[in-house]
Amino acid sequence: MITNRMKIKNYKIADLLSNRKEEKRKSFAVLLDPDKVNFDTFPEFLETAIESEVDFFFVGGSLITNYAIDQLILAIQTHTKIPTILFPGNSLHIDPSADAILLLSLISGRNPDFLIGQHVIAAPMLKKSGLEVLPTGYMLIESGKLTTVSYISNTTPIPNDKPGIAACTAMAGELLGLKNIFLDAGSGALYPVPAEVIEAVRSSVDTPIIVGGGINSSEKALAAMQAGADVIVVGNGIEQNQNLLSEVAACVKMFNLQLEKVY
Repeated sequence: MITNRMKIKNYKIADLLSNRKEEKRKSFAVLLDPDKVNFDTFPEFLETAIESEVDFFFVGGSLITNYAIDQLILAIQTHTKIPTILFPGNSLHIDPSADAILLLSLISGRNPDFLIGQHVIAAPMLKKSGLEVLPTGYMLIESGKLTTVSYISNTTPIPNDKPGIAACTAMAGELLGLKNIFLDAGSGALYPVPAEVIEAVRSSVDTPIIVGGGINSSEKALAAMQAGADVIVVGNGIEQNQNLLSEVAACVKMFNLQLEKVY
């Protein structure tokens, strides 16, 4: 079995994200919620992910009732070499068997528990875990409906027609030392993060930009990449459309191929 330590000993995910951002190359991440994974068919799904050249698996969610994170990570590491990155909803969602963790600070809200409180609780565990920590400014963008993450975090998303607010929030996060910015419309979003918001953030920060929520077609993935997203995240949409995984992967691959022709 390929272990997480074997997979990452020759590189750091932070360096990979930074280098790809500088090269303008895009990455594709699949968000896996342990509550929604069918472990009987999961090996087949992983085969499709390998064929589609998925770059990362984000593991986690805002609310997890089935604590099978370790089982999920083990399955991924048994069948693939794709890095697993924790996407924690709180300090309970930490598993040292992953490759890295998005240490999310919810900078779009004003709830201190998700700005620093959960981080204080998690710090000793993270220090001992050996996980690569990816400090990330997490920003919720209005998506047309109340999402689980906005409800659980008790925060109000940034209005999707206020790109200036999003840009200044991201800028503040970068100045505070956060190394990535994650723009999220939330699971099951009616519509994704608008291109205008992504463009405004891209023009304001030098960090890699991760964009997810509401990306349920290759057209929406392309629009996000053209606006400046470095990593496209798809999760809930795959449950609704089994072809979405391969469609978005092909879109990301084509974008990168066209980029190579330009340069």
